[in-house]
Amino acid sequence: MPLVEHLRELRNRLAKGLLAITAVTIVALAYSEELMQFLTKSVPTCAPNVTSDGGNCAIVSFNTLMAPFSTTIQLSLTAGLVVASPVWLYQLWAFVAPGLHKNEKKYTYAFVGAAVPLFAAGAYLAYLILPVSVKVLISLTPSGSANILSLNDVLDFTLRMVLVFGLAFELPLVLVMLNLTGVLTGRRMAGWWRGVIMGVFVFGAVITPTTDPVGMIALAGPITILYFGAVGFSLLNDRRRRRGNPDAELDDDEASALDLTPQAVGAVEPVTAARALPEQATAEPGGSGAHRVNGYDDIT
Repeated sequence: MPLVEHLRELRNRLAKGLLAITAVTIVALAYSEELMQFLTKSVPTCAPNVTSDGGNCAIVSFNTLMAPFSTTIQLSLTAGLVVASPVWLYQLWAFVAPGLHKNEKKYTYAFVGAAVPLFAAGAYLAYLILPVSVKVLISLTPSGSANILSLNDVLDFTLRMVLVFGLAFELPLVLVMLNLTGVLTGRRMAGWWRGVIMGVFVFGAVITPTTDPVGMIALAGPITILYFGAVGFSLLNDRRRRRGNPDAELDDDEASALDLTPQAVGAVEPVTAARALPEQATAEPGGSGAHRVNGYDDIT
């Protein structure tokens, strides 16, 4: 296919993806208030006749004149990207798929089929622990101070938690894909378990926006379980690979086993050397040759 046809196809597929995002964004604008209430449900807001004092509750507000408009647009556009993701991801896949081999398509289907549920599970877990994390953070407010939270900050905090948990749940899937492609073996992954557990808990403590141990444990615990699941799958896959090919786990620069047992050499057979030049072939067999001078062949 010529380059112009590729560019035309890319333009058409991008237009379809943008059209789907725009349509969902318009629908989300109509339900923006319901979306804001859903995402800020984790914040213990104060009742109409209750004053925020210390960590009892919080007041969600807009701090600037343009904040309601910009927050509504940002929330609706985010909803459009997420809800319309099957459409624009399919358009991207349809553009790339013709250039992939059969095995590459198979791995891609498996990766996407496992990545979507894992990301959804991580996002759902983040939404479940959000109320606990928010209460822990608000409880640190000293008595006599009020919690007045910007709605934009609350939405940003919620989206960050969802993205962090969703992407973190993809780590075991990446390890499985590295094993399927032959980059990592299950035995090597199993040997890293101490460092991995330590790194996962440090990662959970650093990457989560909250400072409480609830978020760290809620993130590190499932990732550790998924890591050991990935190790078990990799060990089984390595066993299957060895069963089909004993040299499958050898590196490209690693020599295979060779049989170096000495063997007896048979009797040497005499071989008659042929004359190299036609002029030398005129000499009589066993003689000194018709053109030998001082013991050397002279063909000139």
